[in-house]
Amino acid sequence: MIELLAANLAPIMFIIVMGLLMLGYPVAFTLAAGGLGFFAIGVGMSQIFPGIVHLSWPLLQAQPDRIFGILSNDTLLAVPFFTLMGAIFQRTGIAEELLEIVARLFGRVRGGLCFAVVLVGALLAATTGVVSASVMTMGLIALPIMLRSGYDPRIAAGTIAASGTLSQIVPPSLVLIVMADQMGVPVGEMYRGAAVPALLLIGMFCLFLAAVAVFSPGRMPVMRGMHAGWREFLGLTAMMALGVGATWLGHRALGAAATTELRIVGAMMIGAAAAVVAAGFRPHGDFVRRAIMALVPTLGLIFLVLGTVFLGVATPTESGAMGAAGALLLAMARRRITLPALRETLHQTARLTVFVFFILIGARLFSLTFYGLGGDAWLHDLLLSLPGEKVGFIVFAMVVIFILGCFLDFFEIAFIVVPLLLPTAVVLNIDPLWFGILISMNLQTSFLTPPFGFALFYLRSVAPRPAGPSAPPGVDTAQIYTGPLPFVALNVALIGIVIAWPELVILEPIATEGTGTELIAPAASGGTDDSSGGNLNHLFD
Repeated sequence: MIELLAANLAPIMFIIVMGLLMLGYPVAFTLAAGGLGFFAIGVGMSQIFPGIVHLSWPLLQAQPDRIFGILSNDTLLAVPFFTLMGAIFQRTGIAEELLEIVARLFGRVRGGLCFAVVLVGALLAATTGVVSASVMTMGLIALPIMLRSGYDPRIAAGTIAASGTLSQIVPPSLVLIVMADQMGVPVGEMYRGAAVPALLLIGMFCLFLAAVAVFSPGRMPVMRGMHAGWREFLGLTAMMALGVGATWLGHRALGAAATTELRIVGAMMIGAAAAVVAAGFRPHGDFVRRAIMALVPTLGLIFLVLGTVFLGVATPTESGAMGAAGALLLAMARRRITLPALRETLHQTARLTVFVFFILIGARLFSLTFYGLGGDAWLHDLLLSLPGEKVGFIVFAMVVIFILGCFLDFFEIAFIVVPLLLPTAVVLNIDPLWFGILISMNLQTSFLTPPFGFALFYLRSVAPRPAGPSAPPGVDTAQIYTGPLPFVALNVALIGIVIAWPELVILEPIATEGTGTELIAPAASGGTDDSSGGNLNHLFD
């Protein structure tokens, strides 16, 4: 009996640690304690069954250096900068203005406020990257208006919760940064790979809402008294056209004397300046000026963060630092930041950063023991025995991650489960970029799936509850939990589409062999080194 336990210590360890995590025990301490505890058990078993268990205390001597490597990981250094940028941008007040402006633009459309929530959610995702900020902001502003206007509470709650989670797949998502580190893929490549799926997901959300508006119009009425006039709409269009025209003229004026990157950046600055100056004359009332003053800084911040990475001007860490500085300047210019508020944002950033790195350190101790107990060989044989080879492995991985997402946070899945799946993916010649995007899309659903969907908790904390016939309309917990389910189904459908058409992610030419498409993993991923959390085979080098 003891010999059987010794031979199966790795799966026993995995099941026990996962069970403790699902019960809600602290993640970092559970991983570290589980790793060290089973390491001690493994060392004891190795004295009794030296032919079955091969663990010794000197193996832990390299852990301090490996932990230092985690803390100095260039990829993960971007996490605190993007977190700080989102926390500061949340305090600028631009999110509220964007929601009001876009809602007025869609005011004449049935269900226009739902479309406005999706589009503003996409803009916030590209600037904040924080689910809680997006969900709570739109829940406080849009949800009461939607309920008073007669929107179905399930549609209203589902749209707000799902739109808030777009920050998990729209760059500069923290999920994409962590996944790039785990997969050994440059963050810029991960951003490019996520662009098309993110746009498709936004489009699918809008198509679903349009279908509801057509086939069940009573659930999404037309907003009364909350829409922009034609003159305001045309004035905003004219200002946007002026900005685009000034951008084109600026690009031509800079000419061949400047580099491509300088021409693009300079042209964008000229176009934005032209739109802001023109809006200062207040054409067709105050609406156009407010719209331009909200849209231009938001789009400028998006370009500062993403455009510089796509153009190769800055690394993700540098772009995150520029984004944080830009958000701080914007908040100061709008007089929406104070020293106590800045101190709180810094504390919030520090808490999340420490949380991420403590989980990563605990995951490293867990992985060290799991691999030392032969867990890699056990899991490798199990995954390779699945029917369907590549497709079977991908489907199995997606199902497991989806189920775990109902109970675990995406950081826990990214730092524990993904490193265990990656070696088998490499053996099966699966492209790590494609695999990473699929996992990122899957992790987005973890915020929407009961019982522990965090977006559902965020929305419940700000959503009004039903209080009686004479009280303002509210939404109950059951409606909050069931409202996002159609959007979860859309996300799952998009995962299937990306599995069927990997070229949506891998935009470069794909090598072919015979008549089938081969997703070829590079022999040496540029981002994987000793400090990466991705390939853990080097633990015993």
